[in-house]
Amino acid sequence: MSHERTILRQRRRRGFRVRKATRGTTDRPRLSVFRSHKHIYAQVIDDLTGKTLASASTQDKNLRAQVAYGGNKGAAAAVGKAVAERAKEAGVSKVAFDRGQYKYHGRVAALADAAREGGLSF
Repeated sequence: MSHERTILRQRRRRGFRVRKATRGTTDRPRLSVFRSHKHIYAQVIDDLTGKTLASASTQDKNLRAQVAYGGNKGAAAAVGKAVAERAKEAGVSKVAFDRGQYKYHGRVAALADAAREGGLSF
């Protein structure tokens, strides 16, 4: 089996394992992170109603002006601060962090730390 297929299989298993334990409720919605090579996205989701309460990404017009490249830790920190501010405006202060299939390292950890500094608790 090729190395790439092994990595993809590990990511898929990790994502299932993380999402199995993480559910977003009205009291504590889920902060979901998606990471691509060039950008990073974050959403605050209430799984009971199926609605997104707040979101931010490196492709937002406000953040695109601040961030030169969306695939680094600085961009992830900017997205974390932005999603924390938008969640606060929506009345959310506690979230369940859903890192998805990604390890809590690098850009994912930078986004989480910036969201904590922005006022979210998880």
